Amino acid sequence: MAPHGTSSTGLQATLRRKPLSALARREVLSGLAFLSPWIFGFLVFTLLPMAASLVFSVTNYNPIHPEELEFVGLANYARMFTDPFMRQAWGVTLRFVLISVPLSIAFPLALAVLVNSERLFAKNLYRTLFYLPTMIPIVVNVIIWGGIMNSTTGWLNQAIEFLFGVQGPRWYQDPVWVIPALTIMGFWGVGNTMVIMLAGLQNVPTELYDASKVDGASASQRFLQVTLPMISPVIFYNLMLAVIGSFQYFVQAYIIGNGRGDPNGATMFYNLYLYRIAFNFLDMGYGATLAWAMFVVVLILTIILWKSQRRWVYYAGGE
Repeated sequence: MAPHGTSSTGLQATLRRKPLSALARREVLSGLAFLSPWIFGFLVFTLLPMAASLVFSVTNYNPIHPEELEFVGLANYARMFTDPFMRQAWGVTLRFVLISVPLSIAFPLALAVLVNSERLFAKNLYRTLFYLPTMIPIVVNVIIWGGIMNSTTGWLNQAIEFLFGVQGPRWYQDPVWVIPALTIMGFWGVGNTMVIMLAGLQNVPTELYDASKVDGASASQRFLQVTLPMISPVIFYNLMLAVIGSFQYFVQAYIIGNGRGDPNGATMFYNLYLYRIAFNFLDMGYGATLAWAMFVVVLILTIILWKSQRRWVYYAGGE
């Protein structure tokens, strides 16, 4: 057994850093030079605004009257718990999340399974067609769907009346139907998720399917017992993006609701309410408080989802 002093000396020698050579220093400087635009952008456009908003959240800052700036402490945070409009905005947002997130996973997964089928003719054509809508800007997308789902002239309601003999809903005018309408509109952009799901499906080893067939598993059993576990990391990744994206929903609701949450506050999403407080009513202090509340809620949900993956996400490497 080596003496105690020997191990201590070895540890000190290991911890002692060798000076970088001239070539290594040049490589480090080159790496920092390439990273500098990103570092600058992160500091100026992300970290600095976040710090400023945190400061604003404990003030009554109004950009029109900056001379009236006062420190109000936690008054803005206390105001949130007595704000009925904020509770309504949270209700609209949570309803949308509960409806849209499961569908935003199930629908592109179904499309990915379809275009991955060996029996489908012209698979590459369908993959392209399903992906192309994602290249359309959001505003154009909203205008197109505004025509499709028009309660009187839209072809969707005309198809419903032709097929079922009933009048279609007033999609954007009825508070009951506007959230489902926005969810349907979101299907237009599932191409990205479909492509990621498709990549996951194509990475499932065919040997697993062959073995399950030998064991007498049906197609549905192979999907549930082989496909879903093997692509669970891909599903988890898309689930995280879907949850975060749903809480950040803004542009479509702003356009459809005329920036006011029409009809009757049914499209007053949390981010839209935050926007109106900060930029319509110029209450930047309370607006910053609302933004930090959203950040905390999304962060907590993200942590919960991350912890939950241990129960249902399978990693082939055993991670």
